[in-house]
Amino acid sequence: MSKSKYVITITRQFGSLGRPIAKRMSELLGIEFYDRDLVDQAAKKLNLPESVVDEEEESAKISTPFYLRRMQFPLGKNTNSRQDEIFEAQQNIIKFLADKETCIIVGRCSDFLLSEEENALHIFIYAPYEKRVDNCVTDLKMDVKEARKLIVDVDEARDSYHMHYAGYYPDDKNHKDIMIDSSLLGVEGTAEYLVELVRRKFDGVKA
Repeated sequence: MSKSKYVITITRQFGSLGRPIAKRMSELLGIEFYDRDLVDQAAKKLNLPESVVDEEEESAKISTPFYLRRMQFPLGKNTNSRQDEIFEAQQNIIKFLADKETCIIVGRCSDFLLSEEENALHIFIYAPYEKRVDNCVTDLKMDVKEARKLIVDVDEARDSYHMHYAGYYPDDKNHKDIMIDSSLLGVEGTAEYLVELVRRKFDGVKA
């Protein structure tokens, strides 16, 4: 990565509002934001139909919204070899984006893949369990029972995915520069706090 650029990686607990915080940060900083579209790009690179990655065909039988199902199966429910192919393609895309421009990348083991980058800031966003349930009910319009189940399912999926490819859990403090409870300041406040940190750390670095 050029020293004139920087990259921010964000891993988060489900229901902690990490994604909207990341998106708001990108708006405040005026930089690009990448999340679930990385999987789509990986699928296209391998000439895979989207259903292979996202289990679209199977999802017709499930009431959970499409974008939430993807959180349960980050690379789809494929064979290990196919998942490894998708991960490798996704890895190449993440490294290409980080090298090309200043940006924020959410999830997808980006903290691990970009751990050797000099101009990188690795953030983990979390929140108390009950607050995460409230966020799911309020922001994602889920009922309480569904929210509690999905928090467990998505957390397990993300932990398993991250451990498999990175060798450590996404909340491992040894691989993070800052860990923050989003319930303290909310989406806007947390985004503003982190943006100030980014500006101080990368003062003089071109966005």
